[in-house]
Amino acid sequence: MRNYSILYVLSLVLFGACGPFAKLEKSTNWEELYNGANKYYQEGEFNKAIILYEKVLPVIKGSEKAEMAEYNYANCHFKTDRYIESAGYFNTFYKTYNRSSLAEEALFMHAYSLYLDAPDYNLDQQSSREAVTAIQQFVSRFPASASYERALDMLQDLESRFEEKAFSEAEMYYRLKEGLFPGDFYRACIINFQNFTKDYPESKRNEELAYRLVEVGYAYAKNSAFDKKEERLSDALKFVSNFYRKYPASGYLGEVKKLETQTKEGLQVHSKLVKEIADKKAAEDAPVATTSN
Repeated sequence: MRNYSILYVLSLVLFGACGPFAKLEKSTNWEELYNGANKYYQEGEFNKAIILYEKVLPVIKGSEKAEMAEYNYANCHFKTDRYIESAGYFNTFYKTYNRSSLAEEALFMHAYSLYLDAPDYNLDQQSSREAVTAIQQFVSRFPASASYERALDMLQDLESRFEEKAFSEAEMYYRLKEGLFPGDFYRACIINFQNFTKDYPESKRNEELAYRLVEVGYAYAKNSAFDKKEERLSDALKFVSNFYRKYPASGYLGEVKKLETQTKEGLQVHSKLVKEIADKKAAEDAPVATTSN
């Protein structure tokens, strides 16, 4: 029984090797290859179509048949989830046939392929930025396209990934602020929170980050060296004022008021110490009076 199964499998392999596609693949007749590639494309046999198009495309390059064949070849890669390859081939098609009736669709598919290949927000976003550039090129070139709104939705989705990536990086510094080098992470928190707000002014995260900026600003000042403390306490109070101005009805107001009070008290204590040190130094530097006999 086992021998029968092996023979059966071998017969299938041999039959496939001598089947219609195998014979067509060996053909040197370009018209036969071209028609075969189109046939497999229409039937959804995209991997077979790719093999045949690769054989015939160098031969028909520059002819009337090349335009459709090159578009189909790009689309074969898209249909088989080879998005990087399809993006490249659709882009080449657009550059070669920019007056074609398929040019608009090719440019959209170039952008769409890159969009589908874009990673989740927590991974490197270089390919996402390439997708954004491609989408912007499409909407600029074809503002009346039926795919225009779809392209804008794709663009908005990618922008939200950038925002999520930036927020997760800011949060990372916030989590590390109590580590071995808190000063470095406090400073990194402040820089990242401010950059996030600048880059994403309409983000729903900004209120939370404005509160955290007050919190981190106070902690940074509190843990600073003596000669830096006054400046950083003053900066923390600026963060408080900015928060009140932007979010007067915030749910964080209670916490911000507590931090404001602590910051002002810290500034008063520091100013008192500065004065005491200055008075002491002045007393030490004063000339000592001498008595005459």
